Amino acid sequence: MVRLNKIYTRTGDDGTTGLGSGERRLKSDLRVEAYGTVDEANACIGMARVHTGTAYPELDAILSRIQNDLFDLGADLATPDTGKKLDYEPLRIIASQVERLEADIDLLNKNLQPLRSFVLNGGSPAAAALHLARTVARRAERAMVALAQDPDEHVNRDGIKYINRVSDLLFVAARCVNDNGNADVLWVPGKNR
Repeated sequence: MVRLNKIYTRTGDDGTTGLGSGERRLKSDLRVEAYGTVDEANACIGMARVHTGTAYPELDAILSRIQNDLFDLGADLATPDTGKKLDYEPLRIIASQVERLEADIDLLNKNLQPLRSFVLNGGSPAAAALHLARTVARRAERAMVALAQDPDEHVNRDGIKYINRVSDLLFVAARCVNDNGNADVLWVPGKNR
């Protein structure tokens, strides 16, 4: 159980933050950037839920579950596997969480119109918010992949798969709330030449 008694600690005033392992890193560190961007994607999903809530209860339940999982992913990233023994079992994204997202994507995708073009970010307010969340999730994925390229860093492969599927799900969800794709705003190449 997480317990926060004091919100400000002053320990970050020097530009560092503590990882789950107790190690201090600069706030500009790529690992901190990765889990910070996961948190940003989570906040964007929260904003999207303002638009999906009661209008799309099944989707809202999926998004709620994803928000909780994104905290798991943040905890995973904030506790790098250094091989050192910790006093607790670190939280890790696992394959079943990825599989659950894939099942959710398939469920949402089954009633969508086939794509005839790339989709522009927009349509309904709910779709626009979901597209914004999708782009932030993609940025989190890029940060995680960049972090994984460092031979001194470890990034859970299931975590990378998970954030990849989140952005896929958010794309499909945006199409769902755009009248199952019927109200998608389609890209027209060279339209304004």
